[in-house]
Amino acid sequence: MTFSTSLTNHFLIAMPGLQDPNFSRTVTYVCEHTDQGAMGIVINRPLEVRLGELLDQLEISALRPGVGTIPVYQGGPVQTDRGFVLHTSGPTFDSTLSITSDISVTTSRDVLEAIAAGHGPTDTLIALGYAGWGGGQLEQEMSANAWLSGPASHEIIFRMEPGARWLAAAQLLGVDLNLLSGEAGHA
Repeated sequence: MTFSTSLTNHFLIAMPGLQDPNFSRTVTYVCEHTDQGAMGIVINRPLEVRLGELLDQLEISALRPGVGTIPVYQGGPVQTDRGFVLHTSGPTFDSTLSITSDISVTTSRDVLEAIAAGHGPTDTLIALGYAGWGGGQLEQEMSANAWLSGPASHEIIFRMEPGARWLAAAQLLGVDLNLLSGEAGHA
């Protein structure tokens, strides 16, 4: 795979015909895409869980006002008991992967401690689980018209209401998903 075909720092936007309940109407931010596979975080599926509940389970004191009400997202169907924090770059933590100069993902407890104390990254999206694909699997799904892909947007990841992200990500490409059929066709 060449750098030009990597989908790292791109959105995967589920096509209307994608019926897999794990990914129907989702937007996934691709954190890494290589010949060996891909890893991403679904950014538009908030859970009923709030950060306060996770902090209580981890015995981390929430010192920053309002931190307990931060939503937690279903990041994907893999390792749903493991936390992933997508965040703006800046401080690094024990287990941080820099995706771009602006966005990183961290899986270590210290990022949650920093957020709870009020000195964490400026923008965060906290998820349980991730989406993963083996080598060639994502490419196969794309050729089967399961996904649209396009450059990621900081605004969509961190600022937009979760329910608006699917349509907004497609609109970045000039695509109105409401006008697409759920049926795939090949000439």
